Amino acid sequence: MNHAIQLRPVTMQDATLLYGWRNDVLTRQASHSIQEIPWETHLNWLEESLKNSQRVLNIAEYDHRAVGTVRADWRGDAWMLSWTIAPEARGAGHAKAMVALFAAQMKEPVCAEVKSANIASIKTAEYAGMHLLQRDHDVLTFYRSALS
Repeated sequence: MNHAIQLRPVTMQDATLLYGWRNDVLTRQASHSIQEIPWETHLNWLEESLKNSQRVLNIAEYDHRAVGTVRADWRGDAWMLSWTIAPEARGAGHAKAMVALFAAQMKEPVCAEVKSANIASIKTAEYAGMHLLQRDHDVLTFYRSALS
């Protein structure tokens, strides 16, 4: 499959879309925070995220359709990546394509924390060039060194 994934910055116009993805049951099960997020909390988070110079937040599009989101937070020594696939886009390989594209744009080290039961995200992290660095109970930390 040829993945012509495009990444674009998130805007406030994406609030409803991101809110639905974040509160999806399967998304919450794979997240560190499994609680449903209230609308106002989500809006505040998004407004603050868009102002945060230590955060990069993108929407992934395939065939002019939003299929997921990928985020990077600067942790002082590496970008911590996280991602979500739109429920209707799961199983099509978009996560691998969007995370690999996003990570390739980051010259600094990148890492990701993935629940050990989340096989799809483990494969996505590996596909993006990260390797398993450590296991802490049910959380796996993946890491990729800086690109030269």
